[in-house]
Amino acid sequence: MGGKNSAKRKGKKSGKPQQGQARSGSSAGNDFRGAGFAGSQVLGHGTMTANTYVQQYAPVPTALDALPQPPVGFTGREEDLTYILDVLDPDRSDQGPAVAVLSGGGGVGKTTLAYAAGHAAQRSGWFTGVLLVDLHGYDPQPAQAEEALEALLRSLGVPHEHLPPPGAGREALYRSQLNARQEKGERLLVVADNASAIAQVQPLVPPGHHGMLVTSRHRLTGLGRMRTVNRLQPEDAVALLEAALKNNDPDDPRVGEDPAAAERLASACGYLPLALQITAALLAQDPGQPLSERADALGGTESVLDGLDDGDRSLRTMFDQSLERLTPQEQDLFRLLALNPGPNISTPAAAVLADQPQPATERLLARLAASHLIERTPTVRGRWQMHDLLRAYAHEQATAVMDRGRAPRRRYDQARDRLIHHYIQHAQAASTHLDPPRSPVPARFTDRDQALEWFDAERENLIATAHTTPQAALHLSSALGSYLKWRRHLQDHVVVNALALDACTKLNDTRNKATVWNNLGGALLEFRRFEDAVHALETARDLHQQTGNTQREATAWNNLGGALQELRRFDDALHALETARDLYQQNGDTNGVADAWNNLGTALQDLRRFDDALHALETARDLHQQTGNTHGEATAWNNLGNTYQELRRFDDALHALETARDLHQQNGNAHGEATAWNNLGNTYQELRRFDDALHAHQTARCLDQKTGDTNGEAIAWNNIGTAYRGLGRVDEAVVAGKQAVAMLAAERDWFLTGEAWGELATTLTAAGVDTAQVHDAWEQSAQAYTEAGADEEAAASQEHANSTETVEAQLPAVTDLPEKDAASESG
Repeated sequence: MGGKNSAKRKGKKSGKPQQGQARSGSSAGNDFRGAGFAGSQVLGHGTMTANTYVQQYAPVPTALDALPQPPVGFTGREEDLTYILDVLDPDRSDQGPAVAVLSGGGGVGKTTLAYAAGHAAQRSGWFTGVLLVDLHGYDPQPAQAEEALEALLRSLGVPHEHLPPPGAGREALYRSQLNARQEKGERLLVVADNASAIAQVQPLVPPGHHGMLVTSRHRLTGLGRMRTVNRLQPEDAVALLEAALKNNDPDDPRVGEDPAAAERLASACGYLPLALQITAALLAQDPGQPLSERADALGGTESVLDGLDDGDRSLRTMFDQSLERLTPQEQDLFRLLALNPGPNISTPAAAVLADQPQPATERLLARLAASHLIERTPTVRGRWQMHDLLRAYAHEQATAVMDRGRAPRRRYDQARDRLIHHYIQHAQAASTHLDPPRSPVPARFTDRDQALEWFDAERENLIATAHTTPQAALHLSSALGSYLKWRRHLQDHVVVNALALDACTKLNDTRNKATVWNNLGGALLEFRRFEDAVHALETARDLHQQTGNTQREATAWNNLGGALQELRRFDDALHALETARDLYQQNGDTNGVADAWNNLGTALQDLRRFDDALHALETARDLHQQTGNTHGEATAWNNLGNTYQELRRFDDALHALETARDLHQQNGNAHGEATAWNNLGNTYQELRRFDDALHAHQTARCLDQKTGDTNGEAIAWNNIGTAYRGLGRVDEAVVAGKQAVAMLAAERDWFLTGEAWGELATTLTAAGVDTAQVHDAWEQSAQAYTEAGADEEAAASQEHANSTETVEAQLPAVTDLPEKDAASESG
């Protein structure tokens, strides 16, 4: 039973149904006996007609069942439907107008959603009829409110001769008709489709407890509850494609046979229902075309929009209609946005692109967003993004303008150059907040946190900008280096430096080539491509020697020492780092000297010369403290902690590592903090404080996951396993150890993989598993060490494997055990 606002149905005792009366069992309740009529709602484009032909003596007909069924494949709109039905529910707690406004870009499925919501509301018994009017808001001649009122009044059964002239009288009659129906217990739903302006819709809003649905490509605020209709989720888009194909041929197997191609095709369609329906129609015309071929065609055409036109429907035409509704200024900005190389743009960058003041640009951007030609990014305020298909359309529009002549092309080229310069300048200013303090930083950013925030928001734009011109690649490779290392975007770091090296070749820039080789070597070192790093750094060193640039030669030697250390060429590493230290000292570069001493300390650790390592690292720490370089100081404290641990000075180790952790936290360096936590855990394990160790290693793992450092995460997993083993939780230790070896092997870090296999073998022994598994783990450890060139470690692991094999061989086989006598067993 309905509530107090439910639509009631009243019967009459006379045998003849009354005009507009709902017949029992019918959602519309219209009696058209003896009447012939056509076109009782909006038809055609622009001009609205409502011709009604009434037989003599027949009652005037009504058209209250005008809602079409949604097309085949309607799916994925459960949340939207729930929202709309909450607005239309006569028993809703909110007693405001039952008006829902569905806005969204062209082709997103607003009309289909409105139809589905209308049918769902009728099935719930909330409405006795539906009035539908298409306002043709994006046609060359949109319908006016007076024309829509005429069509609605005729659908309500008002004879032509009773229609008032356009104006307030017509609107008053419309409301009177709806009020009269409310008094009879009827409740109608008015669907105003394809509106482009509030003025089209405002006079149509029904009074009383009637409901209304409005669809528009604009955000028509002030009419009712707003709902933005977004593109489909990928799985729903595939389901729509399959349903549309099977509607044409129930036996069409293509989606089921190649689901991966169906997903690619849905992605190429931007998950837009209209694009998917067009694609399904084209596929139906060519039943033999594989989905992969269609997906390749959409990705390989000159414009993806060429492939989204089936002759009757065209996505480009729909976008044209939306663009034509904009002012010239809005159209110009829409086209200019296609020049941004990245996936989104900030308001300040858009203002640079448009060469307009920021407040004026922001107003234009907001109007484009209200038209659903762009949208605000959901995570960061003041940023804007564009659907991929709209981006392709904007690029077409920009190209068409540039093709008009030299002047428009020059204007667009200047806009692109301004934007590239904007990105480079800001990146250079932001990078100064991440580098060791050497000179005053620009005032463009107040502090490091603000600089990092800007970098985080613009990273994809900056990487894309580095691909635009050789000059941009050169400038950005330098400006992005510290940030990409800080945030552990190591693949991006390699890419931008490779672009810069290519730019030097194109520009014949020999002066910067050595520096770029050095930066590329440093990036490859961080990315753990050690052999490639050595080649790049030796090239940089030789080029700097040729030009006599001893300052930069020192940097190349310093980085080369780190790469050689990772390859376990410790004597070569020591020579490289001592050379770097001496060159830095000759040039009076205190920060460089400190860095070299720090790296020397870790190399001496590897050579197990711990007293010498302690001296080197204490020197590095003191020099970094003198220059105020807290990042370098934190690194030195961390390495000192490891050295103290090797010297069994555990209290000093804890103090050093806690100091390193705290400094890295203050600096916002999550990668360095994770390393300190991990080393703290190792010290706790030496002290047999396994609960503290487990907490430290788990904290390190979480930080490594946050920064995307898979190598650090794998090391943390390995140490978590040993901590679990110390606590006697061997099952958990086995799981952690297996996770570590899998991740390290995927990283191809063979030395650490060998170490992790050895730890796992020890854990398996403690777990009491069969010796074959332990033997296999030691074999895997030996193989990994051999791959890393660590012959001593490989031999030790192989010895463990052999000893396990010997133990296994000494055990009697099951078949050799003597049979027990039944009597003696029972006795």
